[in-house]
Amino acid sequence: MTTIMPEGDAIRNAVQWISEKRQIDPKSSIQKLMDEAGLKFNLSPREQEFLSRFCREQG
Repeated sequence: MTTIMPEGDAIRNAVQWISEKRQIDPKSSIQKLMDEAGLKFNLSPREQEFLSRFCREQG
């Protein structure tokens, strides 16, 4: 299944940041990381929803 990324660097940076954090600590809470990324990258509610779906699909 193909995931369509919304335009903008914020969401790309958030996905990359979460990925890096998960590589360092695979047991870290994905929900906590998503919340932190939302604040760190100033994500809109739409971008937050996309990030949530993306992370669930990636498992």
